[in-house]
Amino acid sequence: MNLLEESINVKEKQKSSKAPKILLVAIVLVILIIIAIFIYLSYIKSSGLHLYLDKKENSKLKSLLVMEEDGTIYVPIKEIAQYFNYDSFNGEYNNPSEELSKCYVQNDNEIANLSLGAKKIYKLDITKKSNTEYQEIDIDKPIKAINGVLYMTTNAMEKTFNVGFTYEGNKVNIFTLPYLVNYYESAILNYGYSELSKEYSNNKAILNDILVVKNQKDKYAAIKVGGNLILEPKYDEILYQYESKNFIVKSNDKYGLIDGNAQIKVPIMYNSLEKIDAKLGLYIVENERKQYGIIDGNGNIKVNIENDEIGIDTSKFKENNIKSKYILADNLIPVKKDKLWALYNKEGNIITEYQYDSFGYVANNNKNTYNLLVIPDYKVFVACKDKKYTLVNSSGEELFKPIADDIYMTITNQEKHYYINVNNRQIDAEEYLDKKGISKIENIEDV
Repeated sequence: MNLLEESINVKEKQKSSKAPKILLVAIVLVILIIIAIFIYLSYIKSSGLHLYLDKKENSKLKSLLVMEEDGTIYVPIKEIAQYFNYDSFNGEYNNPSEELSKCYVQNDNEIANLSLGAKKIYKLDITKKSNTEYQEIDIDKPIKAINGVLYMTTNAMEKTFNVGFTYEGNKVNIFTLPYLVNYYESAILNYGYSELSKEYSNNKAILNDILVVKNQKDKYAAIKVGGNLILEPKYDEILYQYESKNFIVKSNDKYGLIDGNAQIKVPIMYNSLEKIDAKLGLYIVENERKQYGIIDGNGNIKVNIENDEIGIDTSKFKENNIKSKYILADNLIPVKKDKLWALYNKEGNIITEYQYDSFGYVANNNKNTYNLLVIPDYKVFVACKDKKYTLVNSSGEELFKPIADDIYMTITNQEKHYYINVNNRQIDAEEYLDKKGISKIENIEDV
C-alpha cells in the first residue's frame, strides 16, 4: 500500500468516527429547540391577561374589557351587569324610556342611573323603602359610547356595582360585595366579634377596608379588615358614610358624627342626624324640641335649629325624577316654619322670607296632567303663594309674580312637556323660559 492509499484510509476512518458525534449533537440541538419552543409557548400563555371573578377565572368577562392607548380600561355597562347580579335597563329608574343614551342597573339593594357623557352616577339605596334620596358619586372619566353601546371605566364600574378591582402584571382580580361579606363574616370571629352589621351601607364599608361589627353584647364597633380597632364596641348603631368615610353613631338615643380617625366631628347630642349631601358635608339634625336645622361635617350650624320641616316630600312627584328632596334647582334648600316655607342656599344663607304656602303643583284628577316640582332642564321649580303659582330660579328669584292657576306636566309618547295656565290661557313653559333668556343646562344630571 502506497502512502496515498494509506492517507485515504486514515481520512475515511476519521469520518466514520465523527458521524455518530455529529448525529448526537444534532439530536441534542433538536431537543433544545423543542424545549425552547415549549418554554416560549408557556411564557406566552402565562403572560396573557387572566381575569378572576371572586377567585374563579372568567374568560368571558375578560373578553369584554377594552383597553385604550392611555391604559384606561373600559367595560360595556349593560353586558357586565349580569356578572355582578344586576339587571340593566334603558332610560332612568322611575322614568322609563327606550333612550339608549341612558341606562340604569338594579339589584335587591340599590339602583344606579348612568348617562352618556356624565362624569357622575346617581345611586339610590332601596333597602329602606321610604328612601328617595339619591347619592351623587363622581367617576374618573365620562360614560362614553363605543359602537352605540354605553361603556364605563373600571373606576366607574367599582362605584356602580360595588366591586373591588385590581390589575397587576397580567392578572385582574374582581371581588363582588356578596363574596367579600361572606368572606369577612367568618374572619371577624377570629377578632372576637359575633357578626357583621346587616346594614347595606355598612357592608359597602368593606370596599374601603373597614368592617362594622357587633359583639356578643349587641354593641357595634368599627375595625380595619386586619382587625385593628377604629371605634370601640360601645355604640347602639353605627352607619358608615361611604363617600366621606365618616360614621354616624348612636348612643343613649342620641346621634353624632365621628371620622375615620375616631375623632368626634359632631357631638353625640341630637335626636336624629341625617346626611343631606355627601359632597357638601351637610346634615339635618333634630333637637329635643323636635325642631330641625342643618349643620356641616364639623358640627357648625348652617341653618338654625328652629324649623318644623326641611326638604320636600318627593313621593308626590315620581314622574318628575327628583334626585334630592333637600336641594332643589342645584342650590336651594326648602325650610318650613310656622306653616310657611322659605329658601336657603347651600351656604346656609336665607334668600327668601318665610312666605310660600308650598312648593310644587299637585295636579287635579285630570289623567293627562302630572304633578310638577322642577323643570329640570332649566333649574327652576314651582312655588305657591296665596293659592297662586310661580317659577323660582336657583337664586331664589321669582320669574313672574304668583299669578298662575296651574303649572303642570304632561307626558306624551314618553316625552315630557311643561305648561303654565293663567286665566285659562295655556303657555308652553319651555318657550316662555327660552324667551326670558334662561338657558337650558346640557345635562339633567347636573340638576
